[in-house]
Amino acid sequence: MAQTNRIRVAVLGASGYTGAELLRILAHHPATEIALLTADRRAGKPLGEVFPHLSFIKAPMLQNLDEVDWSSADVDAVFCGLPHGTTQMVVAAIFAAKRTKKLRVFDLSADFRLRDAETYKTWYGHAHEALALQSRAVYGLTEHARAEIAKTDLVACPGCYPTAALLPLLPLLSDKLIEPGDIIIDSKSGVSGAGRAEKEASLYSEVTEGMHPYGIASHRHAPEIEQSLGDAAKQPITVTFTPHLAPMSRGILSTKYVKFANGAKPADLHAALKARYAGEPFVSVLADQQVPSTRMVRGSNRCVMNVFADRVPGRAIIVSAIDNLVKGAAGQAVQNMNVSFGFKETDGLAQEALFP
Repeated sequence: MAQTNRIRVAVLGASGYTGAELLRILAHHPATEIALLTADRRAGKPLGEVFPHLSFIKAPMLQNLDEVDWSSADVDAVFCGLPHGTTQMVVAAIFAAKRTKKLRVFDLSADFRLRDAETYKTWYGHAHEALALQSRAVYGLTEHARAEIAKTDLVACPGCYPTAALLPLLPLLSDKLIEPGDIIIDSKSGVSGAGRAEKEASLYSEVTEGMHPYGIASHRHAPEIEQSLGDAAKQPITVTFTPHLAPMSRGILSTKYVKFANGAKPADLHAALKARYAGEPFVSVLADQQVPSTRMVRGSNRCVMNVFADRVPGRAIIVSAIDNLVKGAAGQAVQNMNVSFGFKETDGLAQEALFP
């Protein structure tokens, strides 16, 4: 439904990297007004003191989340950039207090991404405490869920690694061009993916001039990836997924190794992706042999991808790149908001990548 008036937006967890990107994008969105910001450790501070590069944005003072009265808060959309495990009860409280007003929540944590309660408990170490909400949440990979996003009031925005992996793989599985039981995903992420909190492993001297894998065979994005791939293939799927920490601030480079199905060739995969994403404002399938890189998407909401023949017969290598903080988080969340409220999908997101 088209909106003529500006919508009032709240950002919870506004002092993190994702919060900063949300505010950077929303500040130039033609149909939004930043109405409420929370950041418990920075409560009482102006936004410019927490993020000097955002000093020129008109925004309210940061406040403690516990001090927000959701029954009287005048907001239309809420972006939740809170830690995993804490968002579910916050969202439940927001909806309980806003029974008489249509409110839409865009969650950037993992709390509503997994449909199965036991899978969530296994991977996140505790039972889900808002199952009624989880059952109505839509997994918001925008290019594959527009109709569902437009109908719901709770969107679970995908993780950064899943976004980079799923955008190329979903069409190929749906078209039965690759084998569902033989997928390897190797991904590299910038350090901002670890968040803004002080951590020894994120120190400059710990990260620079080196690269290492982490979460080997145990990263929490694995079941999220498998859930969506299984939907596309219409059967359970298990993948080999290994993330790596790269010495860069932002970006994800995702390399997928797949086996052809039904006599497909690399050109068939490339053509299928070109057909699926033709006309998409933020997904580009590159020309023959052009190699995706994080430099192509840095600071933008874009995803670039391409298909390459492996020297091993019957296999292909698919490479995609996104900015983990934009298309992998804040940008995709705003894209989902645009779909939800009937705005132009590119509103606030039309900026090109930064280079160098």
